[in-house]
Amino acid sequence: MASVNKVILIGNLGRDPEVRYAPSGSAICNVTIATTRNWKSKDSGERQEETEWHRVVFYDRLAEIAGEYLKKGRPVYVEGRLKTRKWTDKDGVEKYTTEIIADQMQLLGSRDGGGGGGMSHDEGGAAPAPRAPAAARGASPAAKAPAKSNTGFDDMDDDIPF
Repeated sequence: MASVNKVILIGNLGRDPEVRYAPSGSAICNVTIATTRNWKSKDSGERQEETEWHRVVFYDRLAEIAGEYLKKGRPVYVEGRLKTRKWTDKDGVEKYTTEIIADQMQLLGSRDGGGGGGMSHDEGGAAPAPRAPAAARGASPAAKAPAKSNTGFDDMDDDIPF
C-alpha cells in the first residue's frame, strides 16, 4: 500500500533563521513557523485562538535562500515532510523531536510588508525566480488565468481594504 508524508504550512516566522554548515559544506537552516487556528466556542460563543509552533529545517541551496530572505514575523509558505529524530541529552536522557524537512518554500506578502515579493525555490531546482504568491504552482497557463465570469467582479482590484 502506498503512503504519503506531506506537510503544507502557511504561517509567520517566530525568529530569524539560524544557518549553519555541515562538515561537508552543505547549508542547514532552522526556523520556527507559527500557525494560528481561530474558532468560536460552542459553549460561550467567544472567539478562541490556538497557535501551534512548527520546527522547520531547510537543506543545501534552499537553506541558503531561507537564511538570506526570511526574517522574524514574515509570512511564508512551506511544503515538506515530517521527520522524527532521537538524541540523548547531556544527562543521558533520550529526547525526541518532530521537524518538517522543507523541500519547497515561498515568501508571502508584499515587498513593502517585508514578505520578500513571492520568491520560490524547489529542492534541486535553479536559483529562485520572482513568482506570484498563488497557490496554483505547477498549473498550466490556462489554469492561472481564469475565464471571465458574469458576476461583474472580474475588474475589481484584489486589494481588500480590511
